[in-house]
Amino acid sequence: MIYPMNTTAVGARPLLQMQGISKRFPGVLALDNVDLDLHAGEILGLIGENGAGKSTLMRILGGDYPADEGEILVDGKTTAISNVQHSISLGVSVIYQELNLAPNLDIASNIFLGREPCGVLGIVDRGRLYNSAQELARRVGILATMTTLVEQLSPGEQQLVEIAKALSMDARILVLDEPTSSLSPSEAGKLFEVMRTLKQAGVAMIYISHRLAEVEEMCDRAVVLRDGQRAGEIDREHLRPEEMVKLMVGRDITRFFPEHHQTSETDTVMSVSDLVCVGGKAPISFDLKAGEILGIAGLVGAGRTEMVQSLFGIEPKLSGTVSIRGKNVEIRTPADAIRVGMGLVPEDRKALGVILEMPVVENISLSSIGSYRPPFMDRAREAQVATELAKKLDIKTPSLAQLVQFLSGGNQQKVALAKWLATNPKILILDEPTRGIDVGSKSEIYKLIRGLADGGMGVIMVSSEMEEIIGLADRVLVMHEGRCTGILDRHEISEESIMQLATGGVKA
Repeated sequence: MIYPMNTTAVGARPLLQMQGISKRFPGVLALDNVDLDLHAGEILGLIGENGAGKSTLMRILGGDYPADEGEILVDGKTTAISNVQHSISLGVSVIYQELNLAPNLDIASNIFLGREPCGVLGIVDRGRLYNSAQELARRVGILATMTTLVEQLSPGEQQLVEIAKALSMDARILVLDEPTSSLSPSEAGKLFEVMRTLKQAGVAMIYISHRLAEVEEMCDRAVVLRDGQRAGEIDREHLRPEEMVKLMVGRDITRFFPEHHQTSETDTVMSVSDLVCVGGKAPISFDLKAGEILGIAGLVGAGRTEMVQSLFGIEPKLSGTVSIRGKNVEIRTPADAIRVGMGLVPEDRKALGVILEMPVVENISLSSIGSYRPPFMDRAREAQVATELAKKLDIKTPSLAQLVQFLSGGNQQKVALAKWLATNPKILILDEPTRGIDVGSKSEIYKLIRGLADGGMGVIMVSSEMEEIIGLADRVLVMHEGRCTGILDRHEISEESIMQLATGGVKA
């Protein structure tokens, strides 16, 4: 269903109009006759599955790519955006998911990087620099001093530095690409406050996010892209996740999470006793059964990733024991973990989960490469295993020779998963398995995870998404400031019970 636009809160003439935009890459029509308009003081949601064309459209607006067809109007005047600097001169600023900051420089230097105020001899005027930066920092709510190095800031504070930098260039159109993907709930709330303030000041924003609840909360309307085309527009009155999903995937996902099957397994595949990892505040103990999904919940900074990295031998454990099927094991390195039947799909798939510049087949064989008799390599068997796993996980790729960097986020995550399934693990640890993945791909990943557990694998799943934990987990271990505050059985799992433990409370 396509809903009419509600224009009651915006001006008659759009600040930005993108009309009939098309873009082709070799063998791919990335955008096909896409229209988008944006008014001053409006927050427009731009949503769609990975590969729908959102990033391509914004890169055209930001001056990274030229459009093959169509026109762009700013303030009603046609303009051919030739490069990034031209886009900035028009008042456009794009803040990508991977922030463009210099971590070894301070806040003020980042805000005015390359545009520092100078005196008559060309020497940077530090007084003007810090005073100007302080005024922008106040506007976006940065509390740190302007001499603080960016590397010392939290992800949320770094996001605000990017916004201050955009405002220093007189940005009238601000594009925010997945801005909350690495933020805590409190940091996201602070960002939303800043966005509302900017909206009142007349700044127009395009908000890209896979978190549909945020789009519902923050946006005046949403434009939906699907397969490079404009699938529709939803006004504020109808801006609900279920309506967004229908337009995004072209179908109604009636059951987002797979049906829950209570495991009948009584076999304990792993026991962790009195584990203390770096940064941990108290010993952690739990059991993992075959066929079970054990969710690990908690707020950002609770120590969830540190705990699973310690289990896998990435970080040292300070004390405690781990047993696999009743036998104590010593895991000092990831190689030890693999040897006892463990796999870990890390939180940052692009940096740690896959090698983007390598083909699909070689990524899948990475963790089990010893079984292919290197250095001579049994390429036929490597291809056979990769083909079977690509089929099992429905990895969408033109061929196994395709470089992973050209796959969508969901398919990259499937490759990262296939890499560990090739080792035939008894225990699979998934750290934020659907971060940055579109709605349709999330549903597929959920079914894969449930299927692995139903096949007898023990799964540990770290997630910051409450829906994910509640929808998939058989039990939930909740952490707060480096300690386990409780373990919830299936019938006890709810948003309220998890948050009570995640904020330091006790199990009711």
